[in-house]
Amino acid sequence: MSGRLRSIVLLFAAGTLVFTACSKDKTPSGGGTNSPSPTTVAVILQEYAVLPNPASAVAGSVTFNAQNKGPEHTHEFVVVKTALTPDKLPVKADGSVNEDGAGIVAVGELEDIAANTSKTVTFTMTAGSYVLFCNVVETVGGQTLVHYNLGMRTAFTVT
Repeated sequence: MSGRLRSIVLLFAAGTLVFTACSKDKTPSGGGTNSPSPTTVAVILQEYAVLPNPASAVAGSVTFNAQNKGPEHTHEFVVVKTALTPDKLPVKADGSVNEDGAGIVAVGELEDIAANTSKTVTFTMTAGSYVLFCNVVETVGGQTLVHYNLGMRTAFTVT
């Protein structure tokens, strides 16, 4: 091979190496993608509190494991997106939250979570402010108990 042909072949080989090195896949090691991992939130429901851990999540798939620690009452777990504070949601005449009311967007819920049981649900959530609450209204011993009014509500943030 002539000197000139050898130079062209070497130049071509060097160019190929540079091109290949500059176009490497930028996928992180481990073969994953850059999308965030799904978030799992443990939520304790009890007379009369809603306690999420953690109190925030990254936008995307969020799984809520709601456990009713009771000790006596059945609860539900409701998620709404809103700029309102947890104690200022629109309510009906009976004191329960109007889940179709102004300023809130219903995300979803788990109903009839008996004491000492758990239920799980997953939602696709966008960044913003949310409220988690129990919307049960029941009569016990002639007294009406509105779980939302008794404090079963809390803020939740998605970033």
